[in-house]
Amino acid sequence: MGGAADPSARPGPAMPPDGAASTGVERARLEPVFDPLPAHVAVIMDGNRRWARERGLQDAAGHEAGVDAVRRLIVHAVRRGIAMVSLYAFSRENWARSDDEVSGLFALLESAIRQETPELVANGVEVRLLGRPDELPETTRSSIGAALDGTRGGSRLKLNIAFNYAGRTEIVDAVRAIVRAGVPEDRIDEELIARELYTAGMPDPDLVIRTGGEMRLSNFLIWQSAYAEFISSSTLWPDFGPEAFDDALSEYARRSRRFGR
Repeated sequence: MGGAADPSARPGPAMPPDGAASTGVERARLEPVFDPLPAHVAVIMDGNRRWARERGLQDAAGHEAGVDAVRRLIVHAVRRGIAMVSLYAFSRENWARSDDEVSGLFALLESAIRQETPELVANGVEVRLLGRPDELPETTRSSIGAALDGTRGGSRLKLNIAFNYAGRTEIVDAVRAIVRAGVPEDRIDEELIARELYTAGMPDPDLVIRTGGEMRLSNFLIWQSAYAEFISSSTLWPDFGPEAFDDALSEYARRSRRFGR
């Protein structure tokens, strides 16, 4: 009692509950475990404009916030060990929007991919564009192409950006390729058509997430998503962060996939 405290003394580490050792293994157990984990997650990123208008902002601000959400998702998907992510960025139906919004979306995609390329490479992310790039402006097409080439070889995550994409158009393009090749009718089957899709050689999505509360695919990967699990999140895309993504992974892990059996 009453003795002066030794200034060189340091308190020991607080013990975890029940006296368990505080090790890296114990801390790792706090991370959620998702079993099974979807190999391919497709996301319909909906709600950018609603997010902006709710805040009294221009639509462009919502799209910029949406790009930030993409950045967060990619980093988190790599962390979670997701092998492939497909994002619906711009549908062919979006050409019906105002010229200012369309040109702004082109510029935003071009700028985002170019600026993010070093970080994508560092994270082992390979980017591929799905859609009809030949219908994009030449400057946009060449700039995006150069940026995508820079990510080639990334092995931790394959990132598909569906831009100027439509599911029905994709099937039409596949059928046209088969007709041009002169394939006999009796040789046309599902496997052949799949080989002519934009996603040839890729696994079908295990999980499709749509943000913004809507309950439809909106012409996104309609062939490939035939047996995908579908989850609708009420969260608008700019607010869809790692926690919301983990919630979707948890819901997927609870489901039983029967593939029609």
